[in-house]
Amino acid sequence: MKMTFFLYRMVFIFILIGLLGLSWPFDWVLSTPNTESFGGHAWLEKQIQIIKLQADNIDSDVLRLSLLAYINATKKGMYNKPLLTIIDYSKPSIEKRLWVFDLKRGRSLLNTWVSHGKNSGGLNSNSFSNSPGSLKSSIGLFMTDSTPYIGGHGYSLRLKGLEYGINNNAYKRDIVIHGAWYVNPDIIRRYGQIGRSWGCPAVSPELVKTLIDTIKENTLVFSYYPDKNWLARSKFLSN
Repeated sequence: MKMTFFLYRMVFIFILIGLLGLSWPFDWVLSTPNTESFGGHAWLEKQIQIIKLQADNIDSDVLRLSLLAYINATKKGMYNKPLLTIIDYSKPSIEKRLWVFDLKRGRSLLNTWVSHGKNSGGLNSNSFSNSPGSLKSSIGLFMTDSTPYIGGHGYSLRLKGLEYGINNNAYKRDIVIHGAWYVNPDIIRRYGQIGRSWGCPAVSPELVKTLIDTIKENTLVFSYYPDKNWLARSKFLSN
């Protein structure tokens, strides 16, 4: 009887972890370090292979671009931990379109829902801005701030835009990662999409502290949308 109760309890915990978007608690067993020389073609291809084995719902082209941006940012001397957060705004908000990867250990740490700005679209986002007051999301490469803070949305983390004319106003626009009640599966079931922010990448309140404490202190966040202007001019996306 005790063993049966224990098994039921463990199953419940694992289901809860999955609903929140957290990775399997023993995924260290699946850790696969990339032994190729950093930044080269072989490293890039190996990293894509490693990540896709753990996160098959991420688009390979988006993953390739995000890793290229990570490589170029690192080569430009931008200090960061071997962590990479990817947001794919080309996916509808009902899909888990935010991932966090530990590139050093070859681990997928998190995959969950994330909001876009109310003026960026409804179920699907299709309009982005760098302008204050636009209430739109921004795309491009960001770096997380060092210190979280308690603001109007609770525990939050500022993002610094690294691309001039694309997202460099993010800090003064108060584009931050924060928790929001409207980002959860119940809202999807009721309204067919998650709620929208004023431009911030908001996540579930139950998950926000774990996410922020994982990616704070100068880690890179890559927010993707197939915007031709950005893709053509970004200094982080050239080979």
